[in-house]
Amino acid sequence: MNRYSAAQFGSSFPVVPHELSPTRIVPSHIIPPPYASTGYVGDVPMVLTLHDEDTISRMRASCRLAREVLDLACSHAKPGVTTDEIDEIVHEAIIAAGAYPSPLNYSGFPKSLCSSINEVICHGIPDSRPLQDGDIVSFDVSCFLDGVHGDNCGTVAVGEVDEAGVRLVKAAEEGLMAGINAVEPEGCLTSVGAAIHDVADSYGYSSVRKYCGHGVGEQFHTPPFVKHFRNSDRCRLMPGMIFTIEPMFVEGNQASITWEDNWTAATVDGGRAAQFEHTILVTDDGFEILTVND
Repeated sequence: MNRYSAAQFGSSFPVVPHELSPTRIVPSHIIPPPYASTGYVGDVPMVLTLHDEDTISRMRASCRLAREVLDLACSHAKPGVTTDEIDEIVHEAIIAAGAYPSPLNYSGFPKSLCSSINEVICHGIPDSRPLQDGDIVSFDVSCFLDGVHGDNCGTVAVGEVDEAGVRLVKAAEEGLMAGINAVEPEGCLTSVGAAIHDVADSYGYSSVRKYCGHGVGEQFHTPPFVKHFRNSDRCRLMPGMIFTIEPMFVEGNQASITWEDNWTAATVDGGRAAQFEHTILVTDDGFEILTVND
């Protein structure tokens, strides 16, 4: 199937790049992550971190803010609104809370929000394209507050979306919750991927393999790396571990291509994608979802 046969999946035209606005400014009083000025992230330390109570407390605050701003972004997803306008709303809300938008200049990413429409799987760059009636769009909101990153994502329907699109969004959220419910102390990380894969199979969707969840805290991306499909990785879950679970379900082939911007990942066949993400803390008796509102 050709990538530009997206109409077979309920989307009339493929998403294409539109004009970008200038990079938004972060006031000098905001404490940024180390990469903010240069874009250089550096090597990822390949160690597992068990977070102390101080870090966990800070993570709760950062994740709670990330959730509030994600909800704000989703509330503005209406026909005619551009993703660049929503990026500005997200940017200003994070700054007003005294935080830094984590994606901004992370390895050179030019915006404060990832916005991924229809066949775009992840890492879409907000631009001047107006959202259209029938789109589905994923917003990935992350913020750096008090020295730690909170990270979450959700997919919403824009206007009237066809039944197949609604079903895909529902399945992706179910996949996230199945993965979360597989988390338990002394359990194995492989259980998370297996639970998500089971949900994808039950709906007849594919779970994207190229992108995964990750440890998060004072650094944006660290081990453990959380696969959203059946795998044979071995990683014992221990209280104090914090990581994201963020499955991406697609209607067709799970393989992707990357646009010339070196960020935007889209399906090879035009099939639509949906993604949900929470940041999870492993506790003594189970898990805590950090990216929730009070």
